[in-house]
Amino acid sequence: MQKIKTALFGTGFVGRVHLEGIRRVGFVDLCAIGEPQIEKARALADEFGVPKAEADYRRVLEDKEIQAVHVCTPNFLHFPIAKEALQAGKHVICEKPLATSVAEAQELVALATSLNRRNCTFHNLRYYPMVQHMRRMREAGELGDILVVQGTYSQDWLLYDTDYNWRIESKQNGRSRCLADIGSHWCDMAEHVTGQRITTLCADIQTFHKTRKKPKGPIETFAGKTLRPEDYEEIPIDTEDFGGVVFRMGERTRGVFTASQVASGRKNGLSIEIYGTKCGVAWNQERPDELWIGNRNSPNQLIIKDPSLMQPAARSYADLPGGHSEGYDDTFKQVFRRFYRSIQDPAAAPEYPQFADGLRQLTILDAEFESNENRAWVDVPEFKG
Repeated sequence: MQKIKTALFGTGFVGRVHLEGIRRVGFVDLCAIGEPQIEKARALADEFGVPKAEADYRRVLEDKEIQAVHVCTPNFLHFPIAKEALQAGKHVICEKPLATSVAEAQELVALATSLNRRNCTFHNLRYYPMVQHMRRMREAGELGDILVVQGTYSQDWLLYDTDYNWRIESKQNGRSRCLADIGSHWCDMAEHVTGQRITTLCADIQTFHKTRKKPKGPIETFAGKTLRPEDYEEIPIDTEDFGGVVFRMGERTRGVFTASQVASGRKNGLSIEIYGTKCGVAWNQERPDELWIGNRNSPNQLIIKDPSLMQPAARSYADLPGGHSEGYDDTFKQVFRRFYRSIQDPAAAPEYPQFADGLRQLTILDAEFESNENRAWVDVPEFKG
């Protein structure tokens, strides 16, 4: 089998996880890394034996042998790089958010469709084995009719005013930080598992730190801070630390979630609870191999990931036998495997979130901000992908 050649743009936290995930898909070769800080690109290329490193991503796009690219840059670069990659004939995996506006996302959806290029918005958290098991339980009717969907995505890495990352500044990140960065993951999972769409919502958004102390030198995402007062400069903040959203899924189903980056002690706490007329299920990303199943008239259950005991359609999302944990980095491998197989087989239906799903989350995000600004319920429009 001829290997598919791909390239990676961005060398930060998530770029490196993408790189490691690419190397786990046996029929894909990472051939180039693009990064304006060329020394970082060269260091990563040398570490992993990648033959090419370029400061200008356009040089990589000129390579006719490269069939696909991964866009893992700061958010404001997602749209221009993804657009130019599609125009260069590449298939594209883009980190979320897909763009910084609905209009940009619509343009990418239309362009990918017109050029018949495979496209993926990287909502990878769908791909934990037990999340897929929940989805298949719902499809099999085991939950009954969905009544309530609730949960949170809570982190604490931006709790202090001395915590800083490029995502804090809207000029690199777009106007939304917390809801775009982690709230979108929660909403995507809720819609994916339930098979329903958020139709209307009411949101409350808060920025607790109106100013933050920005380090004068570069720092890595999630890195601990040990700088002295003279190592900072104070800057105004125009992105949110917290969002709370009450929502409806059609006429009957109701839900609520919070997204926070100032939740003391929560490192990566995505939790989701889905309650149906037959049973409830609850899952927490910090304990990914466990799934709670709640029953009204019989004892509750806590099941542990074991492919042989999972719903048949969910088994392919777990590669290791029961008792062997599969976590965050494994979700990357699962998405990449399906994405690149769909490049090999042009007739294959995509089994991964596409640009239309990225557009969907930006549409929800717009509704959340409109609701917060007007202190009112807002309908979430539907756009055809």
